[in-house]
Amino acid sequence: MFQPPPLKVQVLPHGVGLDLPSYATSGSAGMDLRSAVAYTLAPMERYAIPTGLCLAIPQGWEGQIRPRSGLALRQGLGMPNAPGTIDADYRGELKVLLINLGSEPIELIRGMRIAQMLITPAPQVEIELVEDLDATKRGEAGFGSTGLL
Repeated sequence: MFQPPPLKVQVLPHGVGLDLPSYATSGSAGMDLRSAVAYTLAPMERYAIPTGLCLAIPQGWEGQIRPRSGLALRQGLGMPNAPGTIDADYRGELKVLLINLGSEPIELIRGMRIAQMLITPAPQVEIELVEDLDATKRGEAGFGSTGLL
């Protein structure tokens, strides 16, 4: 079985005492991320919530930050840039850009699970300029071209 490289995590002073990113179940694709602060997010407000963590994502990999489905369904908590990308060479604090799409304020408490992070391969490709591209059945058909069913 393929073994990804380890993820190095540094805990900042305001992240001390919080759980590290972790998988909720043995089948979870993403690790839960927690808020390092208490904050009230007003309806339609966007805010970059600190996690109190810095990461060293291995070269050739990326961190994808995604909303938690239960919070999206029940409270309208989303991410305007979903999925967010954490590059392998970024060493600053991991923050999660959240937006309250609901009609009521959302109370975030310190330690609350606010998002999930996947660590996925992200190879860099070489660009090759060509005169023409190979033909496909779909061709240039775009948005909605594959139908609903």
